[in-house]
Amino acid sequence: MQASTGPKVSTRFKLAGTAAAVILAGAAMAGTANAQERVRWQVPIAFPSHLVGLSTPVVHLSETLEAISGGNINLRYYEPGELIPPFEILDAVSEGRYPAGYTWIGYDQGSIPVLPLLSGPPFGMEPPAFMAWHYFGDGNDLLQEVYEPYGVKALLCGVIGPEAAGWFAEPLESLDQIDGLRIRFAGIGGRVMEQLGASVTMLPGGELYQAMERGTIDALEFSAPAVDRILGMQEIVQNYIMPGWHQTYTTSHLLVNKETWDDLSDLSRAQIETGCRSATLFGFSESEWENPQALAGFEAEGVNAQTLSPEILAELESVTMGVLDEMASNDELFARVLESQREWMQVHGNWHAKGYLPRSYYSPNSN
Repeated sequence: MQASTGPKVSTRFKLAGTAAAVILAGAAMAGTANAQERVRWQVPIAFPSHLVGLSTPVVHLSETLEAISGGNINLRYYEPGELIPPFEILDAVSEGRYPAGYTWIGYDQGSIPVLPLLSGPPFGMEPPAFMAWHYFGDGNDLLQEVYEPYGVKALLCGVIGPEAAGWFAEPLESLDQIDGLRIRFAGIGGRVMEQLGASVTMLPGGELYQAMERGTIDALEFSAPAVDRILGMQEIVQNYIMPGWHQTYTTSHLLVNKETWDDLSDLSRAQIETGCRSATLFGFSESEWENPQALAGFEAEGVNAQTLSPEILAELESVTMGVLDEMASNDELFARVLESQREWMQVHGNWHAKGYLPRSYYSPNSN
């Protein structure tokens, strides 16, 4: 396939306020930037670059780095499959075949079981709490510890809110309906589905429409409303299950070969880290703008956006806690990450419950 041309100029991805502030800071270092090393990276990405919040941050990152480095850093991203399949990004970066890759790190849970905790766990934190834990708590240190044996530097470079719990042929009124289903489900939520009797597969996003249309799978989850709308699932399935119990946040990371990272100048590393922070804010803000509108569009077209009952959610939570505890008992690093997250969730949850208005104040049915 023909290679991507890299940064795409479009109104959609014009730099927002945060990136503009970064550009001003970069301009103050113009003399230094002129003498800066030239970085030219080929970067395979796991999702098509137009998917809201999942991959649009890498577009923003590419444009931002071009701007703040005065053209010295060119991150040229390639669509899924143009260089390598999406599930091979970690291996390619670790082995030095490519300097960096942009992905949902939960895809590598088979070889690194702890990764779903860092990319989107069930009954986990919401994005603000996760970002606080990552930047100011244990999160980033634990992330680097996870990737150290693989010779990889991992940079948080995108966060979105909860996904939908999936598309089902019928409304989900009982967990007994899960038994026997062939379902596409990712992360630890997939293990929960297996506990409930489902046959779970992990397909990339580009294969889901045909798999559902042809009856290869009976149900699926992929992402949040804005992304699911782009995939067109509403054309073949009418029951959209919410809330996203299985993935309360979803992260994207820029994985960089550690030797490549260490060879960069301090200035280049600082610019890339700043670009990823900007991309994280960009993706979260964009997804929070697009998802409510996408959900409203679904409902206007007759999609049944079903909210699971408290009873079903309680059952799912019970099964989930059992799965998490079992995984923790078999993996010391998993146990440490889980413990750190749970401790922070208690502290932050107390603040959130007492400091924020109840959700009912924001409900469409509230007065």
